[in-house]
Amino acid sequence: MIRLQDITVQFGGLKAIDGLSAELDAPVCGLIGPNGAGKTTLVNLLSGLVTARSGRVQIDGTDLLALGPLQRVRWGLRRSFQTEQVVEDLTVWDNVRAVLDHVPAERRHPRASVADEIAEVLHYTGLAAEAATPGRALDLFQRRMLELAKALVGRPRLLLLDEPGAGLDERESALLRAALRGVQAFRGAQVLLIDHDVDLIAATCPQTLVMDFGRRLALGPTAQVLSDPDVRRAYLGA
Repeated sequence: MIRLQDITVQFGGLKAIDGLSAELDAPVCGLIGPNGAGKTTLVNLLSGLVTARSGRVQIDGTDLLALGPLQRVRWGLRRSFQTEQVVEDLTVWDNVRAVLDHVPAERRHPRASVADEIAEVLHYTGLAAEAATPGRALDLFQRRMLELAKALVGRPRLLLLDEPGAGLDERESALLRAALRGVQAFRGAQVLLIDHDVDLIAATCPQTLVMDFGRRLALGPTAQVLSDPDVRRAYLGA
């Protein structure tokens, strides 16, 4: 569970996040809102890239803000970016191996060798046949799934995924949805998903937080949130 308590992040005179409180307890939680709502700032805060002026973040009882960025990675936080961080000259296998090499032994799969763990996540993400393919030869969908594979090694606890569905076609989006819905059963991790694709959010996230001007606009079951008149006005343009 992610528990946000009165979070404020300020840049000069601008409050990018303004007194945000929320409890996110679904296996996959959506995070949506118009541009400038504070979504990326929140993910940057959870990642350790920005500092809160006030407030607390607890995840499964851990005081996240007391940990530095590297400590958060070692604890089990993983993040993807809108632009894929794929090493073009490394194979798919070695891209994943490079991540696992920096994960402490205590965070690795307790019953699997390094090779077994990599093989397992490549099979889960549909990349087993591309293990020897260099990053530069991957298409957009394969690059997105490689980002997910990198996030799944090393027994993660929380995945922060920033628009993994952007630019995918209907078939690719369906495969991504299935993979995201299965993350908790596969690795025991919670997912916080930012995406402008409302269909992806609706099909993947049992719970969604909507932000606007750095504040909480709505939080609850996704279908209920997406039908909220205030959400439709602020985000969906209705």
